[in-house]
Amino acid sequence: MSTEAITHQPPTTNGTPHQTSSSQPQQKHIWVITGPAGCGKTSVAEYLHQQLQIPYLEGDTFHTPENVQKMSQGQPLTDADRWDWLILCREQCLSTLHSPTPAPTASTTSTTTSTTSTTTPSSRRPSQAPPSGVILTCSALKRKYRDVLRVAAYHNPSVSIHFVFLSASEAVLMDRVRARQNHYMKDYMVHSQFQSLEAPQGDELDEGGVVRGEGGEGRRGDVLSVDAGGQAEEVRRWALGAVKGVL
Repeated sequence: MSTEAITHQPPTTNGTPHQTSSSQPQQKHIWVITGPAGCGKTSVAEYLHQQLQIPYLEGDTFHTPENVQKMSQGQPLTDADRWDWLILCREQCLSTLHSPTPAPTASTTSTTTSTTSTTTPSSRRPSQAPPSGVILTCSALKRKYRDVLRVAAYHNPSVSIHFVFLSASEAVLMDRVRARQNHYMKDYMVHSQFQSLEAPQGDELDEGGVVRGEGGEGRRGDVLSVDAGGQAEEVRRWALGAVKGVL
């Protein structure tokens, strides 16, 4: 088992550092949309993906078949089940941030008489610069799970990691999960997740303000808490507002 999953890690200090040289790398952001089943992680992540135009990774797709089978049978995952999954999620985020994104596959040229569309073969297709951010959905119920993801920023000074914690009552989330069709996560798993949940508190939370130290440097937590108990549309708006407040 990896030792990085055992020791509590301090929240990262986020925010774009002062740029003293144009040669310094652009600050990149990992946005982890987190919370128990039914809180709206996918809905919020897809909305942020559309609004911010950055890649989106669905954390559940990185679960092993064994993990998915356990959850579909109502068996909670153990810490041992999660370590490799969390590390894979983290590494996929970093890989995405450092990989050029493909340029559009088709270009359209207009003239006064006609419009033509041409497609560039993939072998000759140019690439765009790597994205400025990436979105990941991941329940990250416990602080030590969030700590595993925080490691992404430790040896990458140009990377900041942020958690958008979608908070709602157990009763609300139970009702939402019951309404789902053909999903492996069952309603009774919500109770199990709430038993495991370590909601972000204290030094993890970004209170929306910056505490100034004697050196004048701002420090704040890396978790943005968003009330997810309302309608999906307003939750998406609130999440976007929280993200833009950081950017």
